[in-house]
Amino acid sequence: MEGRNNRWWSAVAVLLLASCAHVRPADPVPPHDEFTVDSKVLGEQRAVNVSLPVEYDGARAFPVVYMPDGALDEDFPHVANTLLELTKRGDIEPVILVGIPNTVRRRDLTPPTEVEEDKKVAPVVGGSAKFRQFIREELFPAIEAKYRVTQQRTIVGESLAGLFIIETLFLEPELFSGYVAFSPSLWWNEHELVRKAEARFLSWNGRSGALYFTAADETDIRPHTDALQFILSKAQPGGLYTTYAPKPQEHHHTIFRAAKEEGLRTVLRALQASSRSP
Repeated sequence: MEGRNNRWWSAVAVLLLASCAHVRPADPVPPHDEFTVDSKVLGEQRAVNVSLPVEYDGARAFPVVYMPDGALDEDFPHVANTLLELTKRGDIEPVILVGIPNTVRRRDLTPPTEVEEDKKVAPVVGGSAKFRQFIREELFPAIEAKYRVTQQRTIVGESLAGLFIIETLFLEPELFSGYVAFSPSLWWNEHELVRKAEARFLSWNGRSGALYFTAADETDIRPHTDALQFILSKAQPGGLYTTYAPKPQEHHHTIFRAAKEEGLRTVLRALQASSRSP
């Protein structure tokens, strides 16, 4: 029992560090749009932040990168600035960034769990299916009504957001073309997603897409990302371009910023190349 308690305290510490890492007031906030979606699915009003590329003019449509933890005091400013800089350097083609600020983060980003220690991290957990439904049925239509967008969608996030991203890849891979997950919390529910990964990948239907994932020097995450990579190397799901790039020199609170350029560039370039293929 002592080991399980230690793991719970470790998980809490990781989540607290992640929360602290999101607050970086020094990040310049780029020009952006703000609006709200009255969500019937979630029963609440959800804010949305949108960063448009400099090239957003005329009749051209653009791919979209979606991001949980997307408030102005979360990850939106530094990721928006990174995408604008990657575009300016010619590393990627222009994209739109859609940030989704949190209301109840640990509710929205976690699947159900049978592990009592997991349930202690927040009063309510296990709401990822509803959050995904909100994105699919309410957020996508709202973005498509306001902006000129293509059907190429990518999702990016870290920690619990990374967990949500891997779960979405497994359960509804058609929602996004690109998946970028930094230190996903794959320990959740006794690493259920990893335990079921082989079956998911062996039944992959050839849908084209791109996945980038990484982990820092984290004893509760790195073993599970290593295991996921091992399963991927065996299953070799056709059509899914995958990159695993662990960063042992980083920590949970530094991995997002350390790996964001590499992760976004890798996935967006892969998708752009795929879209040009005959």
